Amino acid sequence: MSRQDAAVWDPAQYGAFGDERARPFAELVARIGAVEPRRVADLGCGSGELTATLARRWPGAVVEALDASPDMIAAARRHEIPGRLGFAVGDVASWAPREPVDVIVSNAVLHWVPEHPALLPRWAGALAPGGWLAFQVPGNHDAPSHALLRELCRSPRWKDALGTVLRADPVLTPSGYLDLLGRHGYTVDAWETTYTQVLHGDDPVLEWVKGTTLRPVLSILGPADTEEFLDSYRALLRTAYPATSYGTVFPFRRVFVIASRNAP
Repeated sequence: MSRQDAAVWDPAQYGAFGDERARPFAELVARIGAVEPRRVADLGCGSGELTATLARRWPGAVVEALDASPDMIAAARRHEIPGRLGFAVGDVASWAPREPVDVIVSNAVLHWVPEHPALLPRWAGALAPGGWLAFQVPGNHDAPSHALLRELCRSPRWKDALGTVLRADPVLTPSGYLDLLGRHGYTVDAWETTYTQVLHGDDPVLEWVKGTTLRPVLSILGPADTEEFLDSYRALLRTAYPATSYGTVFPFRRVFVIASRNAP
């Protein structure tokens, strides 16, 4: 999460679709080949449930986790294990380890960091020989949920307050990340997956984006404007993602990258 967005995150709202949000993390981490890492970093750890799985997978490692949101870190600290798993408020863009790290994980964070293509080689350079960098980012910014939101923000009614809040292309393609890190000498595995998710409840796509993409927008609007904005956006989403008898289908593309540094 970016520095400017640190105060807008709500752990409860973000966790409303916990199972769906956990699946990409699990599939990313499953491809990390580290066997007995000593030091692991989770950059942009959110509320900590997923970070705790790293400590369980690698019981001999010290896991350092940070997030820019004090609310997220407050929720995460219930998972702390003294001497093994710790959480701190911090900015992923300025993070620097005290010593080389064996595994760096970053889950659904870097799309909030505009400078992250320049940041990634520095993260990779912080790896110990034989280390692993693994991250995933949403790749659905051309999907109706996001395209309609940007259009609404830039409409005459909202453009003065919201016209520049959301970027259209915050992430690279898998090939773009492969080239970026491959040019720095890392072995890269990059791929994408589109999850055809079935969400349940009233206006579930709206509830999903309230936990992520809508957070910066809602942090700007007052209560009355928020209700007006959400009414307009809700109507657009109902047309784009119609409910069926079995739920609401919400395709979600994600981009995965794992870079490894060969031991000498």
